[in-house]
Amino acid sequence: MDMATTLKLEIVTPDAKVFSDDVEMVTLPGVEGEMGIYPNHVPLMTQIAPGEIVARKNGQDIFLAIGDGFVEITGDHVAILSDMAIRAENIDEAKAEEARRRAEARLGEKLSDEEAAAVQAALAHSLAQLKVKRRGK
Repeated sequence: MDMATTLKLEIVTPDAKVFSDDVEMVTLPGVEGEMGIYPNHVPLMTQIAPGEIVARKNGQDIFLAIGDGFVEITGDHVAILSDMAIRAENIDEAKAEEARRRAEARLGEKLSDEEAAAVQAALAHSLAQLKVKRRGK
């Protein structure tokens, strides 16, 4: 049995397949903290938190901002389903900053539980994007 040296990483949102490629490793924001996934990882299904995904391909790191979601891991496959996924180069920093400010302002208002959840999600999305865009700055 051949030991896999790469993982097929697929990241899907309700709108699109954002990423699909073979990578050497993936770091993702698990709910209990950062997780590093290498080929031949023990099969696992877990939740992910908004934050940053780092995929290493040919020694190069690819950065993505991710929202809430689930990840299913098998020995040679990482499938991520999330409500948001954006590659670093596609993040509009000014827009994300504006969304963050708007969400923070709205949290000060009287909101229904449903509205509050939507605003919290928007805030988490914008913070994840800003983290990825500003990394190393």
